[in-house]
Amino acid sequence: MTTISQTAGRSLRPSSTGGFFSMLAQGAYALFNSLERRSAIKTLSDLDDRALRDIGITRSQIEDAVYGQVKAELTRYL
Repeated sequence: MTTISQTAGRSLRPSSTGGFFSMLAQGAYALFNSLERRSAIKTLSDLDDRALRDIGITRSQIEDAVYGQVKAELTRYL
């Protein structure tokens, strides 16, 4: 008697739907991060210069602070 395996003809490569959902999740994550950064930039831009000085940044450093690009003059205060 001969036994035929059900998996003998299946490919070992990952399914294309897994790749699709992974790319969809990455896109959603990137969109969420972008919206969060835009919100943070708007919130910091709405602050007056004194409040920004209390935080340790100037108006020209808002985007750098939000994107995590710490300047040399900021690191000496940390």
